[in-house]
Amino acid sequence: MKIKTITQPNLFKISDESAQKTYDGCNQVWYPSKWQRLSGCGPSAASNIFFYLSHSRSTLGLEEGLNTKEAWLSLMKEMWTYVTPSLRGVNTLKMFYEPMLAYTKAKGVNVEYRICDVPKKRSQRPKLKDIVIFLEEALGKDAPIAFLNLCNGEEKNLDRWHWVTIISLEYTEDGQSVFADILDQGEIKRINLALWYDTTTLGGGFVYFTR
Repeated sequence: MKIKTITQPNLFKISDESAQKTYDGCNQVWYPSKWQRLSGCGPSAASNIFFYLSHSRSTLGLEEGLNTKEAWLSLMKEMWTYVTPSLRGVNTLKMFYEPMLAYTKAKGVNVEYRICDVPKKRSQRPKLKDIVIFLEEALGKDAPIAFLNLCNGEEKNLDRWHWVTIISLEYTEDGQSVFADILDQGEIKRINLALWYDTTTLGGGFVYFTR
């Protein structure tokens, strides 16, 4: 099996002193309102990615208190004002990357983006090996990937109509076996990406950003 991963996954270790817990990436249930908690997966994934882009290129390390739940929630609230869910959530790649570009510009961070769309119609979808190449390329550039899953198919470790953040990939040379580690709900989970590809009925897509 080949493995590709971001270089600094510990940047996603978030401390919560009040609960005496450590999380991996942020969690949409931290949002204050019910609607935000229900639909906040898009801005949460965007927060993961922006935080990593902002801090992974620094040699100074994180400032004390920057990786706390409180600090992350402040970022998530700000991100919500850009990556704002509609009544159907953030259900397209464009609804994710366009406001992310606006947010990074407002923060003075110049980024480029690339997308890999996986349409509902199977005949229009890229081959799995091409998706693997896309993900491999992103991780090779030390870029976490935002993954939009509109239907999880038979992959039970993935929620339907949901954004998560891919931080590593493990796969065979022939591309028949493909697993991804994702940040979701403050945890690292492993999903069978080949199973998702074979069984999703609605598709989804992937997007990553580089500075």
